[in-house]
Amino acid sequence: MEKVSLIIKNTQVYNSYLKRFISADVSVRDGKFFFIDREHTSEVVSEEVLDAEGAYMLPGFIDIHMHIESSMMTPAAFGQCVAGYGVTTIVSEPHEIANVKGIQGIEEMIREGEESPIDMYYGIPSSVPSTNVNLETTGGIIDFQSMKQLLEDRKIVCVGEIMNYRQVIKDENLEIRKFLNYLQQERSDFIIEGHCPSLVGLDLAKFLYLGIDGDHTEHTLEEVKQRIENGMFLEIQDKMLKPEILNYIIENRLYEYCAFVTDDTMADVLLYEGQLNHVVEKAVKLGFPLEQAIYCATYTPARRMHLYDRGVIAPGKTADFMLLNNPAHIKPQAVYKNGKEIYNCQKSRTTKPSSFPKDFYHSIQLPELTENDFKMPVSRFRAGTAPKEVKVRVMEVQSDCTQTRETYMDMPVEDGYIEWKSSGCLLAMVIERYGKNGNIGYGFISGACMKNGTVATTYFHDHHNLFVAGNNEQDMLLAVKRIQKLQGGILMVDNQKILSELALPVCGILSEEPLKEIGTRLCHIRKNLKNLGYNHLNPIMSLATLGLPVSPTLKLTDVGLVKVETGKIVPLILE
Repeated sequence: MEKVSLIIKNTQVYNSYLKRFISADVSVRDGKFFFIDREHTSEVVSEEVLDAEGAYMLPGFIDIHMHIESSMMTPAAFGQCVAGYGVTTIVSEPHEIANVKGIQGIEEMIREGEESPIDMYYGIPSSVPSTNVNLETTGGIIDFQSMKQLLEDRKIVCVGEIMNYRQVIKDENLEIRKFLNYLQQERSDFIIEGHCPSLVGLDLAKFLYLGIDGDHTEHTLEEVKQRIENGMFLEIQDKMLKPEILNYIIENRLYEYCAFVTDDTMADVLLYEGQLNHVVEKAVKLGFPLEQAIYCATYTPARRMHLYDRGVIAPGKTADFMLLNNPAHIKPQAVYKNGKEIYNCQKSRTTKPSSFPKDFYHSIQLPELTENDFKMPVSRFRAGTAPKEVKVRVMEVQSDCTQTRETYMDMPVEDGYIEWKSSGCLLAMVIERYGKNGNIGYGFISGACMKNGTVATTYFHDHHNLFVAGNNEQDMLLAVKRIQKLQGGILMVDNQKILSELALPVCGILSEEPLKEIGTRLCHIRKNLKNLGYNHLNPIMSLATLGLPVSPTLKLTDVGLVKVETGKIVPLILE
């Protein structure tokens, strides 16, 4: 008789090679699967035997493209949360904290993640800043030498998403181009993740030619076809769960070339809906075959990241698995990591408190502001005598995506000041928060955004400078001062009253509060955004990407308005 550490009897085991469930007893030895006994022969013995009573056993889910910082939680707390959703391995790309604290921020995230019950691997942030120092101010920069240094860490498994996708195919002097050349010489098998919305044809070929062969962004069906036909691995997040996309994968049996991912999951979604399990469930409801959906949340992501020791229930593989009553409704009864229980729906668990360096809690250094900084004299934007009317660029928020449109509006000028309040637009400002230069970028937003009130946040991709938008100077100043006192966060103000707020005191982007507290507060902010007219599928993500200068079309940073297609600052006032 063979001795093992654990036997789980009477399970319906998902077999990744057959892509179907089989009845079996499963044994574990030294943290790995030992024997999948279809005949129930009892040829192994253990002091610990669990009768699963016919429960389904799935490999632990593997999320290979996500950002812990998007949850606004610390790594250990995040790991404890997603373990309850059956996730046992993640690959996080920490470019958010890298934009604030550089390589130190990444190292602290890796260290803090060691306290997590799940395996946390990381991608090397390749675009910090997302563009360059002429378009945005960041707290940290990840250059070629930093990338080489990170490559030596055992927790690093890939190059994170290369976001400056239009420049990377043109400019050989970029730091990431230097690193890609280095990898081709020294680590040609190393995985390189991309971010290339709307890139097609020759430009897509140039991108792939550099070795960047994965993409997770939102696409049309034609863009998906071009990626698959050219050998790109497709990572499918929630906003890509479109019938035409899923049908194309199903009809052509492209399961080997794709995986489900989450990218950005905020705390209120984590609290009320879930994480990767939610994406899988939604795909199945839209017609994606259940067995293939499990495959694309376990086997294919493991292979993509060269994590060949997991993603399947088979002898010698890491014993990461979940037990549940209904595989189409992924709410685990228990979750195991390395053969040890890390979650049980009938037990409560506590997370160890986090501990970051002191300066991580004092990262908001704003210039001194008065109400005058929120006024709009024409002289701030152009020389000469002020006209009676000016034509201005406006960022038009769209309701169904995070991309904006560039529109134009005529605004009257009185006593040298732009009178924008009657225009239906909100004034938007990005204030440099690292104490480096005191920059303030100005713009206007319209469209699906708020119609009244003020919102302010330091959770603002990717540079995380302070963004504020509102309909009057007094509320905007109050919001900025409150953010400074909190040392980061997101909040809403109307008529000198704070409607809702979430403090993010760790680097201005993370909270150490429990998930329930963060999720509840974020849910309140989301509701207030909608109540004040923000008509978007995900108003917080829409808001947070209004300063992301690699996402079309017109975005605002502390330097000014960025026209994404050209990668250049454009004037607010058109001559």
